[in-house]
This record gives sequence, structure tokens and C-alpha cells, in this order.
Amino acid sequence: MPDRHGVTGAERRPTSAREKGSRGWTRRRVLQSSALASLLAALPSPWRGRVFASDAPETPQIRIGIIALTDCASIVVAHEKGFFREEGLDVTISKEASWAAIRDKLYLGENHATHMLYGTPYASTLGLGGAPARPLIIPWVLNMNGQAITLNTELRDRGVRAPTDLQKLLAEEKAAGKPPRTFAMTYPPGTHAMWIRYWLASGGINPDKDVSLITIPPPQMVANMKVGKMDGFCVGEPWNARAIGDGIGFTATTTQAIWKNHPEKVCAFTAEFAEKNPRTVRAVLRGLHRSSVFIDDLGNRPEVAAIVSRPEYINCPKEIILGRLLGKYDMGDGKGERFDPDYMRFHERDANFPWKSHGVWFLTQFRRWGMLPQAPDYEKVVAQVHRPDIYREVAREVAIAAPAGDMRRETLGDGVAFDPAEPEAYAMGFSVKTTANA
Repeated sequence: MPDRHGVTGAERRPTSAREKGSRGWTRRRVLQSSALASLLAALPSPWRGRVFASDAPETPQIRIGIIALTDCASIVVAHEKGFFREEGLDVTISKEASWAAIRDKLYLGENHATHMLYGTPYASTLGLGGAPARPLIIPWVLNMNGQAITLNTELRDRGVRAPTDLQKLLAEEKAAGKPPRTFAMTYPPGTHAMWIRYWLASGGINPDKDVSLITIPPPQMVANMKVGKMDGFCVGEPWNARAIGDGIGFTATTTQAIWKNHPEKVCAFTAEFAEKNPRTVRAVLRGLHRSSVFIDDLGNRPEVAAIVSRPEYINCPKEIILGRLLGKYDMGDGKGERFDPDYMRFHERDANFPWKSHGVWFLTQFRRWGMLPQAPDYEKVVAQVHRPDIYREVAREVAIAAPAGDMRRETLGDGVAFDPAEPEAYAMGFSVKTTANA
């Protein structure tokens, strides 16, 4: 028989100690809130709300925006499995057409929280890319790893595998008077733009001079490649896997090969909404915590793929979504399926923690590619956007450990070390860049 969430006995699984603690806390909080409500109702009206403070969400009815990508899963699963509801939230999931629409609906208050590219809160807070400046915050990272760069089969058949192969071909074509090749990403200050820029530049290709770099919404990537609009793209799953399934492309690299355990999407809020609704924000994040733990149990990922594959979410066959969710990668290069241990994570490896150093990294790339003509006040901007303090409040509430610090050094896949204490030297240290003094 299904339980009150519609889950059958066959679908149930043992509950981890961590989840038991999280669920116990939630149920206890509900009982406490119910008792508190009864007590407040019995008080004279002048006393209500003075002696006791409710911990219920200030705005229980909220809309959360998503884009049709596998990494919207923790939002969708929190909704479909009832995790948001158990936190006192009545959530509507709003599927949007593009990252620009995601940003604009958050600005306008049509959505209260959103699935968002990592770099967008920085671009919005700084007013980059033609949008009005609007402070956004990152209190929670939704996932790490799991994106890819796909090239068309024509490039594969011409022997292009690495960016150095592509650079050689581009030089030959330029000498022959041919137009530049075209590559696509999903949003200029977003993660996919940074990954494809970093990958091209590692082969000596300047993405602002040597190729044409265009913007295409994620669900439209495959269709545009089919009609020859671009030679390659960087996007989240399942669209890389879909290109291989449709026989039009191959995976040149995964983003975890560019940067192992890189941050990807975030759950973003406007700073104004978060300030006025702190309990609502924490309720959203508690729901996301529970769904993230659920998703990172690989035994649950077939169910997750089935849920997010629905037309109202990704609208893609669940089989195409599931393979890479399980770390099974057919790269489309004729070598068959292989296992990637750095597949998409939603909870493990401190995936949800908003490291301030990651915010510094994105600012260095904005600086490297001329999006910031002058060096920003890295520390000040990151402190405004990144909110590990909110994360730590939620971590205490759900009884999980949080990292003690906010910054860490890292080394990317090309062996170049990143020290967040020296951001400007890092940004200007690349031989390929597009800055005023490049």
C-alpha cells in the first residue's frame, strides 16, 4: 500500500542515520509549532507574537524556477517527494525557457527562489551583461560536476579530440579564408560559458577572437546543432547525452575533467527576499538537503530520472538522463561506455556548501575575459553574494557538519593552481585572455 506520500513498500529503502536525524527534527518542529499555535491562540491578543516567535515560513506559498536540466533534480524531488511540504511550504515549480528568463522572474518577484547558474548572482549583483544591478545571494549550491562540451561528428571525423587539435584546424581554415567556427554556451556569465572558454583557451584559442561564441538555451542545443547552427556547445545534461543518442555529436570533455568537483548550479534568492523571509529561505534549504541526500543514494537515481524526465520538467526519455546520473558515460567516440567516478553529486563531497573561494574564481574569469574592465573588490563582492552563514544555520538545524573555513586553494585539471588570496595575479596570469591590457 502507498504511504501518505504515495510511496509504495517496494519503493521504500532503509533510512540513513543522517536522514533520520533530519526527519526527526522536522517532525519535532511540526509538533512544537502545533503546540505553540494552540498556546498562542489562548493568549490575549496583545500578547500574541511577543513572548513566543513562530518558526513557520513567513511566505509559505512560493514559486521556484527551473531550467530543463538534470541538475534541477534536487528542487523537483523535494517537491515531488513532499520534502518541501513537510517544511511548511506550498511550492509551485515554474519551468522557464532560458537563463535570462530565470533571472528576470526572480527580479520581478514572480519566482521567489531559483535554479541558477553559479556566475549569475555575481553578474546580477554587479549589473553585468546589460541587466540592471540587483543583489542576489548564494546560500546553497545544488550540485557539482556533470556538464560537458559536445562537438559535432564532423569535427570528430576530422580527428579533433583536444583543444590543441581544434586550434590547428582553425589555423588551417583561417589561412584558407574560411569563416570562424561557431560554439554555443547557455548564458554569457554562466558556468557553461566559463567552461568552454577555459577549454578553448587551454589550446591557445581565444574565444572572443578566434571563434564565434553564441548563446542558446539548454533545451535548444541539440536542435540547433542538428541544423548546423554550431560546431560545438557546452551545456548541462541530459543534452550532451541526447546529442550522442541522436548521432550528431560526441563528448570532447566533461567539466569535471576541467575542474574536479567544480560548483555548478545554485539555489539563489534576491537579497531583499532573503532578508525579509529568513525562515522561508531556511525551510527551502532544509527541503533541498533532504532531496540531495536522497538523490546521492545511487539506488534512488532510477526513480529520480523517471521523475525529472516528465514533460513538465526536462521532457526527455528517462534512459538518456539515467546513464550519466549513474556515472556511465558513452562519449560517442566509438570506445564504448566507461565509468566516471566524478559523476554529478548533489550532497556528497560538501557539494552544497557555498565556498567563497569559488565566488572569487568566477570573478577572476569575469576579469580575464573583459567582463570586468577593472579589478573588483573581490573580498567585498564575494561577502555580499556568498552566504555560508545561512548554510551553517541550516546545517545545525539538520545536524550535519559544515566546513570550518570559507576559502580553499584548488588546482584545476590543467595543473594550474588557484589561490583565492591572489585573485588578480591569477586572472592576469593566463596567456590567453581578453582584457583591456591583454
